[in-house]
Amino acid sequence: MEKKGTGTPLPTTHMKGSLKPTLALTTLSASFGSAFQYGYNISVINTPHKVFKSFYNDTYFERHGKSMDENSLLLLWSCTVSMFPLGGLLGSLIVGLMVNKWGRKGTLLINNVFAVTPAILMGVSKVARAFELIIFSRVLVGICAGISYSALPMYLGELAPKNLRGAIATMTEVFVIVGILLAQIFSLQAILGNATGWPILLALTGVPALIQLLSLPFFPESPRYTLIEKGDEETARRALRRLRGCNYDVEAEMEEMREEERKEQAEGRLSVLNLFTFRPLRWQLISIIVLMAGQQLSGINAVNYYADIIYTSAGVDPTQSQYVTVGSGVINLVMTIVSAVAVERLGRRILLLSGYGICGSACVVLTVALLLQSTVPELSYLGIICVFAYIVGHSIGPSPVPSVVRTEIVLQSSRTAAFTVDGAVHWIFNFIVGLAFPSIQVAIGAYSFLVFTTLCLLTAAYIYVVIPETKGKTFVEINCAFAKRNGVEFPEGSQVTIAKMAEPHTPSLPAQQTAF
Repeated sequence: MEKKGTGTPLPTTHMKGSLKPTLALTTLSASFGSAFQYGYNISVINTPHKVFKSFYNDTYFERHGKSMDENSLLLLWSCTVSMFPLGGLLGSLIVGLMVNKWGRKGTLLINNVFAVTPAILMGVSKVARAFELIIFSRVLVGICAGISYSALPMYLGELAPKNLRGAIATMTEVFVIVGILLAQIFSLQAILGNATGWPILLALTGVPALIQLLSLPFFPESPRYTLIEKGDEETARRALRRLRGCNYDVEAEMEEMREEERKEQAEGRLSVLNLFTFRPLRWQLISIIVLMAGQQLSGINAVNYYADIIYTSAGVDPTQSQYVTVGSGVINLVMTIVSAVAVERLGRRILLLSGYGICGSACVVLTVALLLQSTVPELSYLGIICVFAYIVGHSIGPSPVPSVVRTEIVLQSSRTAAFTVDGAVHWIFNFIVGLAFPSIQVAIGAYSFLVFTTLCLLTAAYIYVVIPETKGKTFVEINCAFAKRNGVEFPEGSQVTIAKMAEPHTPSLPAQQTAF
């Protein structure tokens, strides 16, 4: 196409988005300041746990003139560990109210209060001689993780163009793994995992929060939230232009958002309670629950729990096993990044199915290795290989991909309620596995991994039968794919004329229900 009378070609517009600097920097700021908190705080107390227990015991001795008995110390440490998923559950229950009131970006910014405050409290806990500050702070950082683990995928999924939505949404899990890996490195005894360095180790969780507070305000709010829920068409258009660049057909995406709003106006804004009785979203809701429950029940926490025992039985010196753990963290990060690249090439389903297949197979072989290593010592090395293979499998599918799918399979009006359910399921099963696995392991030993094999296979079977491929599809198209299974009609939108696209936008009616 040329300008009349000049012969100068007009710029070509298109609907296929690319990774522009604004989109990349927004993703980096949001992910590093949010998902990082989850990974860092779930891992930071594992390696130096003896140092923390010593501090607890010394503080108790100073107060009472005697040491704690072993059972009391174990109970206190169990409280410290379990407060994190408890806080995560609380965060997941309030995130719906927050993202509706303050938006996706606003929620992430406010959430930093739950990172900076505990960072300060944990940093001064040694000087204050108060281990209670650590336990209380674990609740706060858990709330931070619970909010971010729901609000961040929502934000990233709504920022990204559909051809990059998978890669951008997996950044949630990538930065969770980055947090885990950095916690493993900083927790090494030679760095901060010692009697003098642990207050700094715990306080470092405030650094990403401060970076996000200084950077994220300069980036746009979700255009989809701004247009559909706030009715601010011009701000949404400006945000899209910043995120997509000048050669992108912004008006076509704006119309796709309007089409989504027209589809969902008929169903209204759904609360959590409405969601469980709303037939057009029945299988989407079941799919979210299965994906998040399967992620936790596939055995990742059990494998991590057993890892040190497996390393030691293979002849790794207990003082050196921390370095093997860091090595497994590197593998985890590399394979999660591979998944982020592959998710837009191979699709969601193949990564999920192959990931669960690898995890289930690794658990079977690991069971055999653990049962027979006393008679065949060489099998202990097979146990290490199984741990690494399991980590590879979980890193390419069950860990990162649910963050993508859970954003894609629901529309804007139900996304907040769906993410509240999603977060609650994630944290409840996280807590259950952590609480129940030690008892299961004592009762049936290595056979406990066969339980995880069964759960991996059941989750994979559900994905194969129920969940469609969502790569490259709009949110409306994905919900059309679920409509037949739900037994409802989801008619295709009619063609919209240019005149219709130019009409002023009328915002959707505000929700009458709360997030519950």
